[in-house]
Amino acid sequence: MKFYKLLLTGIFVMILSVNLFAQDKEMTKEEWQMEINRLTEKRVALTSELNMLKTEVANLKKVNAELKSYDDCMNELYAMLGAKKADVDNFRKQLADLTSKIDGRTPEKADRQAELDAMKKNKISALTEFFDKVHNQLQRKLDAWVVAPKEINYTVVKNDNLWNIAKKKDHYANPFAWPVIYKSNRDKIKNPDLIFPKQIFKIPNLTEEEKSKYDKIRRNYKPAPPTQTQAPSK
Repeated sequence: MKFYKLLLTGIFVMILSVNLFAQDKEMTKEEWQMEINRLTEKRVALTSELNMLKTEVANLKKVNAELKSYDDCMNELYAMLGAKKADVDNFRKQLADLTSKIDGRTPEKADRQAELDAMKKNKISALTEFFDKVHNQLQRKLDAWVVAPKEINYTVVKNDNLWNIAKKKDHYANPFAWPVIYKSNRDKIKNPDLIFPKQIFKIPNLTEEEKSKYDKIRRNYKPAPPTQTQAPSK
């Protein structure tokens, strides 16, 4: 509608400008007739263009009336996957939860892989919103998730003791966690102060509770002050 008004306004301005021009300059009858003919042709052309635009607008309105709403289109797409909007919303929430677990390395890795495999089998994962994340991004994150063995074996060497074994960076990096090694190898260790070269001990991973426990012990530990030798009396 705005375009129509501008077009009609343009025609009016053209006619008005000719009148003003005629007033400023004395025109002959022939010149006046030529200008009238030119403006008449221009008016016919603009009127024809205006009618064409009206027809195009009417056609566009008809097409627009026949178009389905966005929600209707999405519902049809979901139906093709045998799902409803509620199913897609639930899938989106499950994906966000799984992503959080994988990013946080929430054990076990095998459980997270099983969850992802189940989501891959869901037809909803084919939607553009989910496809790359479900079938590519999260799998790459899982593949990069290196799981430490639940326990390793360690062969005792000369001058070893449980304190120093627990202190090793490859083990606990905390000597106060030595009781864990002792408890896990009671069948081989009769006295925690007596271990022997070539003995093979299991070094299990610390649980989060054990890590917290022995870290607290280490933080609170205060070594005893050195013993002072009493000077001999004179």
